[in-house]
Amino acid sequence: MTTPQRHAKARALSTVAVEVLESLHQHRLLTVRQIHALHTPSTRPRWTYRILAGLAERELAERVAGPHRQGLWFLTAHGADTIQAAGTLAEPRRRITTPEQAAGPLRAHTLAVNDTGIAFVKAARERDGDGCGPLSWRHEIAHPYTAGRGRSGTHLVIADALLSYLQAAPDESLILHQRFIELDRGTIPPDQLASKLARYAQLNHYSVAKDVPEGPLWRAYYRTFPPVLVVLADQTPAAARRRIQKTIALYRSDPSQGRYGTVPTSFTTLPELTARGPFAPIFIPADKPDHYRDWLGNTHQHQPKGEHDVPA
Repeated sequence: MTTPQRHAKARALSTVAVEVLESLHQHRLLTVRQIHALHTPSTRPRWTYRILAGLAERELAERVAGPHRQGLWFLTAHGADTIQAAGTLAEPRRRITTPEQAAGPLRAHTLAVNDTGIAFVKAARERDGDGCGPLSWRHEIAHPYTAGRGRSGTHLVIADALLSYLQAAPDESLILHQRFIELDRGTIPPDQLASKLARYAQLNHYSVAKDVPEGPLWRAYYRTFPPVLVVLADQTPAAARRRIQKTIALYRSDPSQGRYGTVPTSFTTLPELTARGPFAPIFIPADKPDHYRDWLGNTHQHQPKGEHDVPA
């Protein structure tokens, strides 16, 4: 199919259908429940399925059966070409999800990252003037944190997602909050998770070359360095609490802290985040593990900004 034909096909779709394609493109894998929450929350789920069925009929999207017979939806190569040709994407084309990958071992991780993003979308809808939409988080954001030599090459820290959230302040200005998201399903030992969190502090200091006037490399991408939110999924409350305590203890005793310090890091669970939202005091800060804060580090839900956020 030629590019003009793809443009025509994209124009023939409804606005919400195009938006669903964009979400499938960016988030790789979504359930009907997730698509409904993102794009058609005021309608019945049956309407969401009709949109997806129409995309499948046009061979733009495909589904595989997940646990409990829930449908897992992803973009086809034809769908990616169509949405790419329409010119509506903010990001370049990503690797296409195959049916095998959609049903594979990374499925649960991808869906949990998307549920994390959806919790912030729902929170923004409930707060006048805030902005966080279906495309407000991006998966697998990689940055170098140290330059290796020889075969080792440059070392990367790869966040599971980067979240961007615009919050309306009392003076009607907007504050941009950005957070690195680490989604933890308990599949690696706590010491490995703690070591990864410590690498964010190295990223905070990393420059391409010594004595670079512009400072650390991250300044080319962010206004301020994004704090880290660790979200635990697929673990019992007791197991999650023990894992948080162990990870914080290992993180705070990491030997690299003497050189690089720390970056603001806090922990919560996906069930708590989904049920209560990010503005509830459900986050445990690594520097004060006996306290609970909201995702901005506040004890009061309506303070306008966190310490590490900036006017948009």
